Amino acid sequence: MAQDTTELNRQNHRLDHLDDVWLFGYGSLIYKVDFPYRERRVASIDGWARRFWQGSHDHRGTPEAPGRVATLTEAPGQTCVGMAYRVSPDTFEHLDHREKNGYLRFFTPMTFADKGHAEGLVYVAGPDNAAFLGSAPLDKMAEHIARSHGPSGANADYLVHLAKALKDLGAEDEHVFELARRVEDLLLATS
Repeated sequence: MAQDTTELNRQNHRLDHLDDVWLFGYGSLIYKVDFPYRERRVASIDGWARRFWQGSHDHRGTPEAPGRVATLTEAPGQTCVGMAYRVSPDTFEHLDHREKNGYLRFFTPMTFADKGHAEGLVYVAGPDNAAFLGSAPLDKMAEHIARSHGPSGANADYLVHLAKALKDLGAEDEHVFELARRVEDLLLATS
């Protein structure tokens, strides 16, 4: 079930008083940059792990057959590597719509690759949102992703592009890499 969080995000975090805002991207925001930005830097956040536990009813699946996309789960001692973008506050008009299916945004400390620090906004879809699918065995998640499609394309493409982008950044993410390997094996077996 989809949950449109667009208005909730706009109400909870008014940004119009700021000149610019750092955005932390950990999923498709790493490789699908369909918004203007002033600066882009590799960054990480501590205490979070990337997991394919969020349903996608509007991009990589449909309301009847949602796909699986990335969200973050709290993970003390872990670090999530992604991409940070310094953007104009009006960019969130587009981003709030793009990330509307259960994702809420909040500020979190980020560390840049050069060890500098900043606060960044991050979108996270937690277990209390209606589209949350939660954990499942990797084989089941791989089967789900391999068969899912939506208006933005194949769910498998999302995962494979993310795995490639993370490798290009030199990031380690066993969950994403193993899931991508299993999905690619499934797709090869059916072609």
